[in-house]
Amino acid sequence: MLTIRFYLTGLMVALLSATGGAAMAAGAGQVQHLSGTMTVQRPDGTVRILAQKSDVNPGEVLTTQKDSYAQINFTDGSSVTLRPNTQMKLEAYQFVQEKPQEDSAFFRLIKGGLRTVTGLVGKRGNQDAYRIGTSTATIGIRGSGGDTFYSGDSLAGVVPGGEKIAANTTLHTTFTGSYIMQNEHGSEIIGEGEWGSTDGTSKPVKIKDPGLKTDLLGQVLDQLSAGNCVVR
Repeated sequence: MLTIRFYLTGLMVALLSATGGAAMAAGAGQVQHLSGTMTVQRPDGTVRILAQKSDVNPGEVLTTQKDSYAQINFTDGSSVTLRPNTQMKLEAYQFVQEKPQEDSAFFRLIKGGLRTVTGLVGKRGNQDAYRIGTSTATIGIRGSGGDTFYSGDSLAGVVPGGEKIAANTTLHTTFTGSYIMQNEHGSEIIGEGEWGSTDGTSKPVKIKDPGLKTDLLGQVLDQLSAGNCVVR
């Protein structure tokens, strides 16, 4: 009987260790929906094509190609949707259920556009733990959903109407709650239904709707969720 008890105890420890190892090996996020092509460049410089259910991790650079969309779900319940011709680096991400004080999420938008729906990071501890960065601004959350764009040379091909936006401009619009845009010149809170903009030479300011057709992404996400290909 004692031998059996020791055996069962050892088996339970082994199972718990294996489960813990699997949790540690899991990525920060996972590709939930994908239409088209998305590649990842790892910190060691290697590049590979991602598929649905692929893991993503800190230090990786994600790039969507023409007419490609990708939604990534993260372990804190947040999600990021990359538009076509978008490049984003996952600079930092940490979420441990028992350690809210160590939460961190930093997405660097190198070019293109993305939609964010926030999760627990930035809401249960440090509200500045969740950030989106471009070369001209940093955007923090005070809400839960919004679109962010960085024009680079051009937003043409990323979103309809993007060719009208000046180069090197960061734009953000908030759907729910509020986000704060800031740079070395100052900050501006962007509330629901509002737009903010900066080219990095002055503080962010609120602007009128620049005419970007952000609502089209909702239709794309509905198609992806239904398992349909995006109509091109």
